[in-house]
Amino acid sequence: MLKQHLQFKLSQKLSPQQIQLMKLIQLPTQAFEQRLKQELEENPALETGKEELETASDEYDDIYEDDSDNETINTEDINIDDYLSDDEIPDYRTKANNYSSDDEEKSVPYAAGISFNQYLINQLNTFYLSDDEWTIAEFLVGSVDESGYIRRPIADIMDDLAFTQNVYTDEQTITKILAIVQDLDPPGVGARSLEECLIIQLERKELTPSVELATAILKKSFEHFTKKHYQKLIQKHNISETELKEAISEIEKLNPKPGGSYSGNNRIVEHVVPDFAIRIVEGELELTLNGRNAPELHVSREYSNMLKGYKEAKDKSKSQKDTVMFIKQKLDAAKWFIDAIRQRQQTLFITMNSIMHYQSEYFLTGDERNLRPMILKDIADEIGMDVSTVSRVANSKYVDTPYGTKLIKEYFSESMKNEQGEDVSTKEIKKILETVIQNEVKKKPLTDDKLAAILKEKGYPIARRTVAKYREQLNIPVARMRKEI
Repeated sequence: MLKQHLQFKLSQKLSPQQIQLMKLIQLPTQAFEQRLKQELEENPALETGKEELETASDEYDDIYEDDSDNETINTEDINIDDYLSDDEIPDYRTKANNYSSDDEEKSVPYAAGISFNQYLINQLNTFYLSDDEWTIAEFLVGSVDESGYIRRPIADIMDDLAFTQNVYTDEQTITKILAIVQDLDPPGVGARSLEECLIIQLERKELTPSVELATAILKKSFEHFTKKHYQKLIQKHNISETELKEAISEIEKLNPKPGGSYSGNNRIVEHVVPDFAIRIVEGELELTLNGRNAPELHVSREYSNMLKGYKEAKDKSKSQKDTVMFIKQKLDAAKWFIDAIRQRQQTLFITMNSIMHYQSEYFLTGDERNLRPMILKDIADEIGMDVSTVSRVANSKYVDTPYGTKLIKEYFSESMKNEQGEDVSTKEIKKILETVIQNEVKKKPLTDDKLAAILKEKGYPIARRTVAKYREQLNIPVARMRKEI
């Protein structure tokens, strides 16, 4: 029995073509375009645009079937170069030493912004520093992370300067140079903690009573501030609630990540391209697939003609046969890729169409409370595909709806029973939870126990720990951290 079981498992192994198809399905629009571009560059037998695809394919199939391993010809009868596309570059042309001294190297210039690190180094040039001080300052700038902080202890920096830069100094000197780095823009850069970062920014502002109080709070009562112990702050600093509110307002204007504010720090910005669009036309839902996912492709007529010429030749040599096998390989790959793209289009459309109809009430209204509980298996069973296929579509594709562009997997959620015994989406419960928290009295925010009691009153009997889990998934802090004065 064990042997039979193992044999059955082996028989389920995916072929390389199936694996490639799964990878194609997983690609979002922009990544798919890059994959398409790569395939077009690597396979000259694949071309874009319209052509009599079926005729070319039929001729290719006939030629492939009629080929015989026993055929031989005189090598002088057919020039093998005729079988190669002009797009094929001989291997020797890729060798650097093949170009003569008068070959002109052409390059296309491109714009590139300087890095955050270089931006800080450029500012250091305005300070008068000795050679050792410059080395220390440059090392400190190199230690600034992408958020704008230096998170390494001064003692470690001192040791690294001795080992890597041959600069022997003390912590006092490094601290003095650090003050220069912290004087650079953006304000707060080079800080070793959030507390120091905020204080540096306040000290660069015009001194007002609110700024002065805000600085004192951060320096003397940072822990009380972070934990929102407002009454303790009022008592310790002998201030009114209004004065505290104005000081906190000054702190909230500051930037906790000064490095992130620099636009030239080469951060990658992801631009979402919707893979689908859903529109409401005369009260009915209409689904479209982004046209960039449906390119027009065909098998190269030139490559098909090469095989035709080979078939009609009376004699065939081994070298020419090897060349023709190469051409066949490229044609095979082109045909497979065209079929794979068709399957990808069909899979994407069928999957999204099923999701759209499953959640039709939501897509017609935009009310998240109308989202039905839906798991991957629900859609997989409906369209007769594997759960992993639905997952590949849902986890990487975006849909443009009348209510915004969203990742498809956001429409999936588990279910639970309400007091009436009906299945309701956990998304519906999260939406109600979010609304309750938004409407709470901020001076006395609701604890998780009180939130659970409110949800139970609304017909959703869930435990306090479940409320805490949903709250965390919504990135909502605990009651104490939501407190306002």
